[in-house]
Amino acid sequence: MKSASGGNKFRQQHGAMATVLLAALMLCGASHANQVREGVDVGGNSAFTKLVPAEQVERSSSQQYFQMLNQAAEKNALAPKDNAQVQRLRAIARKLIPFTLTWNARARDWRWEVNLIGSSQINAFCMPGGKIAFYSGILQKLQLTDDEVAMVMGHEVAHALREHARERMGKNAATNIGASVLSQVLGFGQLGQTVTNYGAQLLTLEFSREDESEADLVGMELAARAGFDPRAGVSLWKKMGAANKGAPPQWLSTHPSSSNRIAEIEANLPRVMPLYERARSQVRNPATP
Repeated sequence: MKSASGGNKFRQQHGAMATVLLAALMLCGASHANQVREGVDVGGNSAFTKLVPAEQVERSSSQQYFQMLNQAAEKNALAPKDNAQVQRLRAIARKLIPFTLTWNARARDWRWEVNLIGSSQINAFCMPGGKIAFYSGILQKLQLTDDEVAMVMGHEVAHALREHARERMGKNAATNIGASVLSQVLGFGQLGQTVTNYGAQLLTLEFSREDESEADLVGMELAARAGFDPRAGVSLWKKMGAANKGAPPQWLSTHPSSSNRIAEIEANLPRVMPLYERARSQVRNPATP
């Protein structure tokens, strides 16, 4: 049995190793930082994402997503493809998806899915790899406009594009596995076990406030570029706030809402309104061949 002091020394040594590795990973991506671009500015992706292979996260996500759909179908809760709301959601997604590549090149190869589950829950999500689901409750109870749906969908898609789930897994791995993860990243062992250990969290994963802020802003930009009014973010969160006066909606259990959130959206509107106006102008005045 190791002594307490020995255990502390072990954690300190390998915690230092993790810090060195993450610093090296961040330096590798430094050349891509601070690039001037239109739209919002949320910085680069976390170095923690590099601790877990994206392919394995997306594979685990796909397996869990289709398992969830099968369970919904068994309960007659999975809306058919000819359902009007399903068609509405998929039409909105088709407008958003072309603008995802700016944020994550992997999105080019994602097999996007959009489905509607019959449930009173006020909830929606997008799993890694572009697996989107809305619950009917969020559409019915909040009476969302298309612009507001685009803000919800853009927010959830942004979590996938920014690889927040992968980042959380990487942080968990670095914290709980330590030296084992480091050796695997350097080419020793099976890092896939990390995804197995933490993959069960994909459907219930809670993101940080920083993650939520990023998703708000990136989602707002996606919606604006696709021709949806980004000001709908304000009305959306007012509706969420009103719904939160009773029992908190499930969507808010992992998406903390506050006046600061609306204020941040309003502060960033000048960055995205020109994108929206340009998109609307292109719809009104399509270029002639």
